[in-house]
Amino acid sequence: MDCNAVSIKSLGLYFGVNSDLFSRQYKNKLSDYRAWDQYSHACEYLVFPQNMGKFLSIDETSLSNGELYTILTNKSASGKKGTIIGIFKGVEAYSIISRIREHIPKQLLRQVEEITLDLSPTMNAIAKSCFANAKRVADRFHVQSLTYDAVQQIRIEYRWEAIEQENNEIKHARETDSEYSPEILSNGDSPKQLLARSRYLLFKSPNAWTSSQKERASILFQKYPKIAQAYELAMELKEAYNHRCQKEVDWLKLAHWAEKVRQTGFKSFNTIANTFFNYYDNISNYYTNRSTNAAAESFNAKIKDFRRQFRGVVDVRFFLYRLTKIYA
Repeated sequence: MDCNAVSIKSLGLYFGVNSDLFSRQYKNKLSDYRAWDQYSHACEYLVFPQNMGKFLSIDETSLSNGELYTILTNKSASGKKGTIIGIFKGVEAYSIISRIREHIPKQLLRQVEEITLDLSPTMNAIAKSCFANAKRVADRFHVQSLTYDAVQQIRIEYRWEAIEQENNEIKHARETDSEYSPEILSNGDSPKQLLARSRYLLFKSPNAWTSSQKERASILFQKYPKIAQAYELAMELKEAYNHRCQKEVDWLKLAHWAEKVRQTGFKSFNTIANTFFNYYDNISNYYTNRSTNAAAESFNAKIKDFRRQFRGVVDVRFFLYRLTKIYA
């Protein structure tokens, strides 16, 4: 959290004054909030053209009650003052494009060399329309996240099957007046427990497994070969991203991976392969500077922490005023 972001409640407690009264005084008298030049439209959009740079990030975040805002940030500011270029209510591409073009000079838009984003078609449309000269770079971690989700989907499907099988065996034992004896694997797990307890190890590389996770993974992969195959695909994608060579060679490794995915016949992985080909340019641009959207994700974390400091967002306009005072 930025050292300048101190809650009014904390100041009130420190100086021994009523925090609610102090908050009202700051809002209405001590600050320039009421005279803020963006006061009238703050809940709809905020734009700070002076913070434009050559390397940007765009992402969405939730401020309160699930309301989404699109945030455009300058990577060069490193999450400090000058980071926020624009905050726009919602994720509707046409509206945001209009705001950016209206309030940021064309020469500044043309100077942008690179913008990182997720795989959202909305973010891609905004970046493509507003920053015509910039390379659009799909965040590698969003791509990898799709593969982890696909692995977990297969695990969950097997777990539901294991639960159903256990229920049927218990029912059969009751109907035949016999004792139910569950299958217990060599590490002490039942199949249902094995599948539940394997969740976290499937997000990690084998060299990061604990000894118990290694044992559990060995049993899991032997009993459920499809999970082993899916996990191997996820790790191969991670290795393809980590591989450092010429851009063309690195992209060729990703293309080979996508083709291998197609041959497995896994529906969820085929969806990922289609995503690769649909976002070919954005994904391959990663290898130019190996840029990610980590800066945007980190700034989202700052916003969440800022929101937590103030115990939620009661007045959105005032919250945005405080946020931009620190980061814009």
